[in-house]
Amino acid sequence: MILRRVRELLARAKAELHRSFTEEYSSRETAGSFSLGVFITMLPTLGTGLIAFVVLAWLFSRINRIALFASVIVFNPVVKWGVYGTSFALGTTILGPVPGVTPSSVSLSAGPAIVVRLVLGNVILAVLAAAVSYIAAHRVVTTYERRDRGVVDAVTGVVGGDDTDADGSTADDH
Repeated sequence: MILRRVRELLARAKAELHRSFTEEYSSRETAGSFSLGVFITMLPTLGTGLIAFVVLAWLFSRINRIALFASVIVFNPVVKWGVYGTSFALGTTILGPVPGVTPSSVSLSAGPAIVVRLVLGNVILAVLAAAVSYIAAHRVVTTYERRDRGVVDAVTGVVGGDDTDADGSTADDH
């Protein structure tokens, strides 16, 4: 019984992903939604990014909600600690070390200088990751669409549903 429910859930998820990729949203909308999600997720929002996702999904009908929320899987809380460490290192490289702070002695008075370095590095990394994720997501979706169309065209050609051959030519072309 549990396995059947899991299979049904997976089948529904797969069908929803397929519909999302091929019918409801363009490849650019899907890639843009994922990229926006990556950008928001990488920022140090302390969980409020999910609220931003809900608001954006509610405000804009062309946002692919599945792609938007999929970014949370990629940049989950475990991964974000590495992002924060890299962001702080990048911010420190650009702005220099925080005056009077060593790894063994950090005081609350250094907080604003540390946050500035963290946010600067984080915004730079978020922009870079969003650009890379847009390109990657667009390629994945267009490849999926091509593969799906190729299967549909091959099946249609074999079955002869619209008078086309498997190579896409019609009887008038011969």
